[in-house]
Amino acid sequence: MPDTLKIALAQLNQSVGDIPGNAQGVLAARQRARGTDLIVFPELHLIGYPPEDLILKPSLIERAAAELQKLAEASASDGPAMLVGSAFVLDGALHNGVALLDQGRIAAVRLKHELPNYGTFDEMRLFQPGPLPEPVIVRGTMIGVPVCEDIWQPEVCRHLADFGAEMFVCINGSPYEINKDALRIEGVAKRRAVDTGLPLAYLNRVGGQDELVFDGASFVVNGDGALAVQCRDWEEQVVETAWTKTAQGWRCDRGTVETLATHPEDIYCAMVLSLRDYVNRNGFPGVVLGLSGGIDSAVCAAIAADALGPDRVWGVMMPSRFTSQESLDDAAACAGALGIRYTVMPIGVAVDGFDAMLGEAFEGTNRDLAEENLQSRIRGTALMALSNKFGPMLMTTGNKSEMSVGYATIYGDMAGGYNPLKDAYKMTVFAIARWRNRHVPRIGLGPAGPVIPENVLTKPPTAELRADQRDSDSLPPYEVLDPILLGLVEHDKSVEQVVAEGFDRQTVQRIERLLHLAEYKRRQAPPGVKLTARNFGRDRRYPITHAFRSG
Repeated sequence: MPDTLKIALAQLNQSVGDIPGNAQGVLAARQRARGTDLIVFPELHLIGYPPEDLILKPSLIERAAAELQKLAEASASDGPAMLVGSAFVLDGALHNGVALLDQGRIAAVRLKHELPNYGTFDEMRLFQPGPLPEPVIVRGTMIGVPVCEDIWQPEVCRHLADFGAEMFVCINGSPYEINKDALRIEGVAKRRAVDTGLPLAYLNRVGGQDELVFDGASFVVNGDGALAVQCRDWEEQVVETAWTKTAQGWRCDRGTVETLATHPEDIYCAMVLSLRDYVNRNGFPGVVLGLSGGIDSAVCAAIAADALGPDRVWGVMMPSRFTSQESLDDAAACAGALGIRYTVMPIGVAVDGFDAMLGEAFEGTNRDLAEENLQSRIRGTALMALSNKFGPMLMTTGNKSEMSVGYATIYGDMAGGYNPLKDAYKMTVFAIARWRNRHVPRIGLGPAGPVIPENVLTKPPTAELRADQRDSDSLPPYEVLDPILLGLVEHDKSVEQVVAEGFDRQTVQRIERLLHLAEYKRRQAPPGVKLTARNFGRDRRYPITHAFRSG
């Protein structure tokens, strides 16, 4: 029996449905880790995670099975055994699982037992749970291979330990959420390790998939709970870990312990990586966005420059008669600092045309929200025309505070293909703007130095759809609004509970009413990266039509 092992953790990006491409990535990583005994790949790596209902296509399962067989045959050549996540049909039931590929064959298959059915996860409608798994044997060592959710409950790890497992290697597709690193390590992995006395290697995928982004941040903890290895977050890595068998059992040798991104850098990196993968995998040459001179569009422009490079970002300022010179100056300064393409396209002619077209129908009425929103819709139409003509994806720039209360124009500034700020409250937007002015993200492609003008950070937010307009005309200050929304949205608190925290009852009641009324807008909003545990669409799923009010 060997008393040392080398296990490579392949923290890789993956493309949902690109089975040949994902398989090529497996073989390339195996080549890099030729001196190891075992290389491990993330959950459903061969197919991509999460596949959603794509997994229900029999042709996809057939192609995955054929590609897995090719990978098994490749394991006959010099190099490590492989643990590859895929989907399996056994006795007519579809399972999420992992295959051990070794010596030219599929040596073992283990199935996911715990199927998550909360938040972004709905695996119970796609898969059948597997039985409590047995360990697999690699180079004479009994290795338990729980799959993702299998370690969030104690039963699978206890069963594997009772069955003789000497260590755990857990493959994951764990989406990023704020503060999730501590939950994974302290709240889950260390508990399973200490409960069983066995070391645990935790491998997570990296990269964006529609509204989800995966931060990697794979790690190893020993049976005493000590952190032995910490991989980087937000980047692909193939990390070799060394293991030694002692009188007390297997132990992972101390390796590199990377420092993970702290707040708000982690949020910014999530936005950058998710936008990069979304744009590139959907075949867009770049992005176009309205650059208004405000904080939201400035931050979105910075995110886009860091995600794609400044040469693939096009900012368009579309002034109306209500646009101030200050906004024109700030938008130009932002575009210049980022080095992106910049165009000024006045919308006055189009506004006048709509006023003339609607003049008879609107006769006898006062100017109000209808005329204000026309400006936003004209801008949306113009930006979509540029997108259609030249190919860049239109980015939207509304933040979560605005989307919560409906402070956005449907078919106007909500028009577009992706919104990196969709799950970021206004105060978070300010925080990441200040952070970006002092730092360049590790994964960023944009320039160093301040890229968002100081005046953008300090001037009162405004939509500039009428004279002297301010966001505070319609909404409480964001320092008040955001904490109220945190209570109502993130924690499902009642009006009474939020009022008990010191907020004005009438204000809280009004915000709750606006929150519910805006659901129909959010249903039609573009996708955007999930940052919180209660993002709109994947986590918080409310009916559009309902009469409930909590206070």
